[in-house]
Amino acid sequence: MFTLQIEHAIKDFGMWMGAYGNDPLGRCASGVVAQRIYRPIDDDHYVVLDLDFTTVDGAEKFLERLRSQVWSTSAASPALAGGPKTRIAEQQS
Repeated sequence: MFTLQIEHAIKDFGMWMGAYGNDPLGRCASGVVAQRIYRPIDDDHYVVLDLDFTTVDGAEKFLERLRSQVWSTSAASPALAGGPKTRIAEQQS
């Protein structure tokens, strides 16, 4: 299992959830098999995501699409407040 981990500052959680819920890239159709959303208990303007994929290639392709199609324009990512921090991690047994 490979997890695309994403962290970023946000302007407003409700606005962010609306944009995330619109699912512009089709997470399931893009290979996301599980997803988790976290919010730090001491920061209402930050979000952390884990998106699981069965292949590293799937995670890498999805990340590239996020960068080129979503995060590159404020219209597609209205709630972002700064650039996301990302990494792809492999689950170890």
